[in-house]
Amino acid sequence: MSQSVPHFHFPVRVYIEDTDAGGIVYYVNYLKFMERARSEWLRYHGLNQGVLLENDTQLVVHQLNCQYRRPARLDDALTITARIENQRPCRMTFQQEVLRGEELLCVATVEIACLSAKRLRPKAWPSAMQAVLFSGAANNCHS
Repeated sequence: MSQSVPHFHFPVRVYIEDTDAGGIVYYVNYLKFMERARSEWLRYHGLNQGVLLENDTQLVVHQLNCQYRRPARLDDALTITARIENQRPCRMTFQQEVLRGEELLCVATVEIACLSAKRLRPKAWPSAMQAVLFSGAANNCHS
């Protein structure tokens, strides 16, 4: 895990529902864990997706690159990290990791787009998000 920029940390426990018949986390569940971490990142900054939707703002995954390195297993305690790598007027890129202790299990780059919920077209970040994204506060957090 990179130590140069602080990461948001979100703890996850692996339950039977997260695993395949062999007790290994099913690959798509890593993406669910990362989604939860990004949602909690929003909450940490006083934002939530329900309020954003009420204000005609929807956040969607535009692009995803994921590399699986080691399997997580039933009952593992994991940490999911989220760090903004860059941001633009209507997109941001998160670097995310899934760790078991210090062991890196999965790494992903996730590009999020900001859309009008009504028109499903790109739009600029709402002012509340701009305050977080462009103030430098976006990466100064830990859960």
